[in-house]
Amino acid sequence: RLAQLRDTLHREDVVMDDPAAPSAPEEDNDVESGHVPEWERDRLAKVDRLREQRVEPYARSYGGRTSPQAIADAHADLEPGSKYEDSRYRIAGRVMARREHGKAVFLTVRDGWDDLQVYGNVDALGEESFALLTDVDVGDVVGCEGHVFRTRRGELTLFASDWQLLTKSLRPLPEKWHGLQDRETRYRQRYVDLVANPEVAWQLRARGKIVSAMRRYLEGQGFVEVETPILQPLPGGALARPFCTHHNALDSDLYLRIAPELYLKRLLVGGFDKIFEIGKNF
Repeated sequence: RLAQLRDTLHREDVVMDDPAAPSAPEEDNDVESGHVPEWERDRLAKVDRLREQRVEPYARSYGGRTSPQAIADAHADLEPGSKYEDSRYRIAGRVMARREHGKAVFLTVRDGWDDLQVYGNVDALGEESFALLTDVDVGDVVGCEGHVFRTRRGELTLFASDWQLLTKSLRPLPEKWHGLQDRETRYRQRYVDLVANPEVAWQLRARGKIVSAMRRYLEGQGFVEVETPILQPLPGGALARPFCTHHNALDSDLYLRIAPELYLKRLLVGGFDKIFEIGKNF
């Protein structure tokens, strides 16, 4: 069991398939020794350098920001190759991609569900700020401020006149093209799965919309939403082997419900003839 536990702890601590850190999974094997992988040591060293330069790698706040979708909606008619210098936006999000072109850099910043390209150059930012921007890693969270323009290829872009590091990431994201493929890691680290696989995030969002639509429809038909106990002294309403636990304060055994049926029927007896519950059964 000790060997199984060590293996479980190892799997929970590993983010797979990053091209910038190909040795990360192998170097994480020595969990007991407390060995820090080389790629994590590099990022910790960056944190120390930032603080030596009086740059806080973990900002407390970044207010007044606009979502990428709102910016895209506001400038849907902006022609390719044109700019709108009178605009002024602040955005914040995770860096999903970074591309350098001489004294300019392009970032793909994701805020929630939406991405926006950010462009910065040494002339607008200055030598010191631009050098820090080029040192940003994929996975870091940044805040950028500037006006919008559309590239000749039609990509809506924020021309950054100022930027701020909000959170320094100490672990790399999974490799861009293959995503997070390891099923065990996907289930144990759902937050990584949501970042690495956008379709999973969209499924989660769609589920929330479906449940909300079901709730609105039933309420529109005159149904009342109720909640029934999850821990029950007597499980019933379905055929299953329930999970049993002990309530210390009441000194009694309780079961995770396998169906809400019995309590819903009691509500029917009490006069609530149009009821529904959206809950979990175990």
